[in-house]
Order: sequence, then structure tokens, then C-alpha cells
Amino acid sequence: MRTVLDAIRRLVRLLRVSARASEGLVGISGAQLFVLQQLAEAGPCSINELAERTFTHQSSVSVVVSRLIERGLVSRRPSEEDGRRVEVSLTPEGRELLRTAPPMAQAQLIAGLRKLEPAQRAALAGGLAALVRELGLDAEAAPLFFEDEAPSRQRQGKRHHEEI
Repeated sequence: MRTVLDAIRRLVRLLRVSARASEGLVGISGAQLFVLQQLAEAGPCSINELAERTFTHQSSVSVVVSRLIERGLVSRRPSEEDGRRVEVSLTPEGRELLRTAPPMAQAQLIAGLRKLEPAQRAALAGGLAALVRELGLDAEAAPLFFEDEAPSRQRQGKRHHEEI
């Protein structure tokens, strides 16, 4: 049991430290930076394609993209190849921000999962899904990591406790 909890603690810490670094260094959430980095790698793409790249539901990515558009870091426009298709892409401001941005832990986590044997990945997925069901969390949306939290600048003065 302790081994499992220690592993979860380490993963949560990695993700939280990465998200805080993003907020502190470039002023956007870790989720927003992760989406920007995925856009930089992929080039202009649809929300659905971006959701596939981030392994997240389309609605979660759409919320993050809307925030990035508000900040002028991403633009949304009809595709040059198919006018019925809407694509999002980095703006010059988004590209500039990425020059000073730290790497995101989500990319490290995805790379680590890809290195697991398929049977290990399947066992991990099954175990985590069972745990989520036991906790009654299976009906909840799964947004990008820490995107549903306010940026730390807005939380100043409040005490935060580390996870168990």
C-alpha cells in the first residue's frame, strides 16, 4: 500500500512542481503551457487533434485554448485547406513565450508511459480505473492537470497543504 501511495505522491509532486514553475516563469498555467508546447510541435490543428495530442477530452482542451486566445498566445481561424475546419495555431506572442518556458512534466509522463510494455500499461490503466471507480470519481470530468485551479498569484495569502 505504501509503495502505491508513494508513487502517487511522487507523480503528483512532479506535476505540481512543473505547473508552479510554469506559472512563476511565464505566467500561465501548466496546462496552458502544455497545450502551447503541443501546438508548437504539431503546427496548426483542430481542437480534436489537440485533444488527441494531449490525451484529454475535447471540451477540456477547448477551455484551455479559449484562455490562450484571450491572452493573445493562440489564434483560431478557418483552415487554409478546408474552410469548414477551424484550426488553432500559435501567435508570435505564443512562440516568444515558449522560448523562455520550462519543459512540462506532462510530456515527461507521456514519454514514460509510452516506454512501458503494453501489458504494464494495460495493468496500470485497469488498476487506476478501478481506484477511480472505488473513489466515486469516474463520473467527473478529467481536465488537464491543475487547470481547474486558480493561478498561484491569485491564491496568495492562502495556505496550501501538500497531498497525502
